[in-house]
This record gives sequence, structure tokens and C-alpha cells, in this order.
Amino acid sequence: MNPILAIDFGRARIGAAISDELQLLAHPLETIAANERSIPRITEIVRERKVDHVVVGIPRQLSGKIGAAASETLGFVDKLRAILPCPVVTWDERLTTVAANRALREAGKKTRATRDYVDQVAAQMILQGYLDRRQYAAQAGKMSR
Repeated sequence: MNPILAIDFGRARIGAAISDELQLLAHPLETIAANERSIPRITEIVRERKVDHVVVGIPRQLSGKIGAAASETLGFVDKLRAILPCPVVTWDERLTTVAANRALREAGKKTRATRDYVDQVAAQMILQGYLDRRQYAAQAGKMSR
């Protein structure tokens, strides 16, 4: 199997994480500056790593509604879908950046020192949630047969 790439989109930085080839574990990959080079860089990663598909976290509001940040992210998703040679799917990522900051703090990392890394960890959390749900769905499907 080919790996899955996850994206945590932000106005300043874009976190990227990638799965292992078994599509079971997510790993932080890199932080990409959110500028005119971000989509070409993501395209490069997809081609270099032979990515199966891309998962982009959509920051829905706690109520589940689409706010300004989610709308901006969906616009980014449309741009990726137009250029990438693989499918791009979305995933609800409510509070992953908050959880990533908390996890890094609990690991003894200072917030200033982790500014670039936190986006990768958020992308890793998005991807691990996505992978876990797929694994759970596959297991549930086997049990119901």
C-alpha cells in the first residue's frame, strides 16, 4: 500500500503528516509556509512519496457548522483537487491544534520552541484519527459478515 498524506491548513503554516505503508500509523512530516509555494510543495511530496490520497482537516466549529476558517480550508481543498494526481478527502479536525499544543506541553516542550512543529503534530493527529476510523470500520465490516 502507498502512504496517506494529511494536511493541517493554516494561514501562516501548513502541517503535513504521513502514514506508514501499512496505513496504520501517522508520523509528523514537515511544516510548509502558507504561500505561493505551498501547493507545489504538497504536489512534490505526493509524487515523491507516491501518496495514495490526501486527507485535509476541516476546522468545523464546535457546533459542527462551517465557519470562516473551514471555508478557507475548503477553498484550499478545491485547489488541491484541481492539481493533485490522487484523491483529496476532508476530515473533521475540531480542536486538533489545541490537542497538539497540549500534548507538546505535557511532553515538556515550550510553546515558542514548538511553533513550527505543532502544525505537524496537528496533521499527525488528523491522520491518526482518520486511520483509526478506517481500521475500526474495516474490523466492524469483518465482524458483521
